[in-house]
Amino acid sequence: MESIALLHLVEIVDAGNISAAARRLKMTRANVSYHLNQLERNVGAKLLRRTTRSLALTEVGQRLYQQGCVIKNALAVAQEAASQGQTALQGLIRLSVPNGYGQLVMTPWLLQFKHLHPGINLDVIFENRIHDLIRDEVDLAVRVLSDPPQNLEARDLGPVNVIACASREYAEKHGLPQQLDDLKRFPTITSSVIGKKLRVAATQAGVRHELLLEPSLASDNFLFLRDAVLDDLGVGLVADYLVQEHIASGKVVQALRDWELSIFGNRMHLLFMPDKYHTRTVATFIEFLVDKAKLLAHV
Repeated sequence: MESIALLHLVEIVDAGNISAAARRLKMTRANVSYHLNQLERNVGAKLLRRTTRSLALTEVGQRLYQQGCVIKNALAVAQEAASQGQTALQGLIRLSVPNGYGQLVMTPWLLQFKHLHPGINLDVIFENRIHDLIRDEVDLAVRVLSDPPQNLEARDLGPVNVIACASREYAEKHGLPQQLDDLKRFPTITSSVIGKKLRVAATQAGVRHELLLEPSLASDNFLFLRDAVLDDLGVGLVADYLVQEHIASGKVVQALRDWELSIFGNRMHLLFMPDKYHTRTVATFIEFLVDKAKLLAHV
């Protein structure tokens, strides 16, 4: 089986459709379709399921796609070595990070990395949506998950601690929840979606509980949530890194300290496609982020 045919399959899947792949490959759509049909004929099986909106790999297609990714990665590594030799690292890395964690925790890391490696171009996307790394052409994504997807490689960046908190002024005027169920009596500020129940997982002394809440103020912009807590609008269920400095200054107070709370997951993960982005440039970036996260965990 020709390696070029597998590379064409990778381009089709990564681009999301044959037309986009043809533009990438600088070929006609008919030519790309012909090569795909020939590959399917040679293996004796369909590789893609075509729908009106997208393409999905069959089981055989998934295996061949992974082989194609290995070939593509090997070529990228060889090209990187040939172009860079012993010179500074170069290339483009497209990274997706959660807006709160990205802005408050990762921004200093990313700026430092850019100073260390000016030849590497960073394209940083701040958002909370779970990316399809293939469709969206994202090299790496940082996300809060209890367990990373099985089809992706993941590096653990440490725990995510959700806390219940409020401004000192709000607490002095309205009090704070003393028990988990007390949260139902307070307006809650969180990253859920208005109109949908928020499922909070809570553990105390090794016993797990669940609580359903209706947030009074919700957003996927974590800095907005922090400002809402500071503006005395209720009890926030937010990641601790959002309000650490305000807790230290006494402006924000924490409730339910003996409970471990979780909303969307309890670990921060760095996600990337297996066998696809292992160039020296990306490997250096991955290890840099992991090392920074380890230092943060020991602070």
